[in-house]
Amino acid sequence: MCANKKTPEEKRKEKVIKILREEFENRLENKSDKNYELPDNVLPVEEISTEEAYDRISQLARKLYDLVMKTGRISLDVPLRSSSNIIYDELNDLLLLGEKVNTKVFHSLTSVEDITRLIRVMEIVHELLKKRMHGTKREIYYSDVNLFKSQSNSDNCIEDLSTVLHTIRNSTNVVASAKGTAIGRLRIKDQNDIIDLESMGSGGWSITPFLDNVEIVESDAEFILVVEKDAALIRLSEAKWWRDYPCIIFSGKGAADVATRMFLRRVNKVLKLPTFCLVDSDPYGHYIYSVYLRGSKRLSYESPFLATNDMNLLGVLTRDLDQYKVPKECRIPMNKTDIKRCKEMLEEDFIKSNKPWHDDLNLMLKKKEKAEIQALSSRGFEYLTDEYLPTKIETQDWI
Repeated sequence: MCANKKTPEEKRKEKVIKILREEFENRLENKSDKNYELPDNVLPVEEISTEEAYDRISQLARKLYDLVMKTGRISLDVPLRSSSNIIYDELNDLLLLGEKVNTKVFHSLTSVEDITRLIRVMEIVHELLKKRMHGTKREIYYSDVNLFKSQSNSDNCIEDLSTVLHTIRNSTNVVASAKGTAIGRLRIKDQNDIIDLESMGSGGWSITPFLDNVEIVESDAEFILVVEKDAALIRLSEAKWWRDYPCIIFSGKGAADVATRMFLRRVNKVLKLPTFCLVDSDPYGHYIYSVYLRGSKRLSYESPFLATNDMNLLGVLTRDLDQYKVPKECRIPMNKTDIKRCKEMLEEDFIKSNKPWHDDLNLMLKKKEKAEIQALSSRGFEYLTDEYLPTKIETQDWI
């Protein structure tokens, strides 16, 4: 009988998995199969095929040609991507782009240069779509350095073109270098290759920007864990943490790139798993979580395709610093930039509507101290994997 007696660690693992399965069942019942309609006052954006993207850009080129032949001048309505045109959709819990437009015309040297850059990007994207090739944002910049002058100019034109075509950037076959990593209990197919994310070594699978080639094959994970930094991923990877607590672990290695956010959303949507985020206890960590959750203002038109809007903030919460006895010498005083960012976040509608989140940021502002995930290692190198994360899930202590 003693041989069959379960250890405290085994009992904890069973309890954690039970809680996660209840979360999964609640998710299935309450949210996963609902198809929300976007508000009428936002820009409609679709994920479209290469053929459809090619047709749309060809039609746009013909429209501009006809306009030049008729009037001798060119103009183009481009959706306005400034803060004044960002809409918070409370029903879908997303940041979205509104319908306001900025008309680009030939009437000054600056505007001529601006619309010429946009037309040049149209030409490049048209060629990529025609040849069924992908191009990186960096390659597009280097295709006409003298015209673009800086990559920020070509990047802006790429995003403007996507909004004009009412599609996401990936549908234009333009990709950005990806830096994110995934590891754990998931098998995918990348073109003809089956990849087991448990067998990718300690570094995990580097998320590809060519996500149109990737299919999800199978998973026996109970949840998804997103960690802000590579250091936390290394600790979890070395411990093979997904074996004891069946999960898929993502890291954007700081502010996540588009490919990481898009792949995370796809895994979350297909597998319908509870999803948690672990970030530093500072305003920037909370901001990173908000981008995963609701999208960014800069790419608000893509939010429905990038945001994982049922993700919970697991930690490191401000209240955790005292609750888990993080030593004072491991906490860092907030500087003026931190305080400013924290105040700005407290004014966001989506944070005001989430009282626990608002309260935690208020506490951070009051204490004026921050800490990295690695501060937990002051309690021991295994503290994150053996105590902090299991306890947080076991007690359902998340936002």
